[in-house]
Amino acid sequence: MATVEHCLYCFETLAAELEDRKPLTLDQVKKSWAEYVSSTATSESSDAIKQSPALRRLAASSSSSTSSSSSSLSLSSSTPATSISSSPAPPEEEPTSTPLFITWNTNHPRHGYILRGCIGTFEAQPLTTGLSSYALISALQDSRFHPISLGELPKLQVAVTLLTDFEDAADKMDWELGKHGIRISFYERGRRYGATYLPDVATEQEWTKEETLISLMRKAGWSGKGDDWEKVDLKVVRYQGRKEKLEYAAFKEWRDWVEKNQN
Repeated sequence: MATVEHCLYCFETLAAELEDRKPLTLDQVKKSWAEYVSSTATSESSDAIKQSPALRRLAASSSSSTSSSSSSLSLSSSTPATSISSSPAPPEEEPTSTPLFITWNTNHPRHGYILRGCIGTFEAQPLTTGLSSYALISALQDSRFHPISLGELPKLQVAVTLLTDFEDAADKMDWELGKHGIRISFYERGRRYGATYLPDVATEQEWTKEETLISLMRKAGWSGKGDDWEKVDLKVVRYQGRKEKLEYAAFKEWRDWVEKNQN
């Protein structure tokens, strides 16, 4: 699953690139986050707790999960009603390599968070390099937008989605809204088309399955008449995503704490 540390690492990578400095490594981010959680759990009067509700919530969740030996950020399903065990579930093991997408959103004064860049890969990537690479690629190389600038950082939100459970769908409707992301491919007039939507896109847009598929075909470049979409032989691969997101304000509070407490 994606974690707070993954989000912090993406912000750290982008901020360091724009500030022309060396970023912390993923291992350094994890270590400092654990130290931050420990310090805020034992110091109710700390500045970070007072000033950052977002970090207070995250730190409290992380502290609680540590004491119960299970991750509060886990997206696994709840315990079945028939279970007779009262022991906490073991923490979900972090993958070392996985397909992933990095999404940057910017806070619009009227519309809330809107898309600012989103690029990823279906090829498994080592997290240490994949997160940092695609944090920069999605921020600086998404052809739909101009590159993110240093002045935009305070308005940003990052979302990390780790992709899992890839399956060939039995047909174009063999997937669930809100659960599956879908990747489509099809041929028309000798040309191959393809595109994907992450699991939360359709529900955020309040689309039906049909609307999602038509929109995705348009995204791929299909220009046929709307009523003709069902005639197209779509191949659909469904997948799931483990997502976490973080606002810049939370990153900045943590980063200030890191700088203050560096040896």
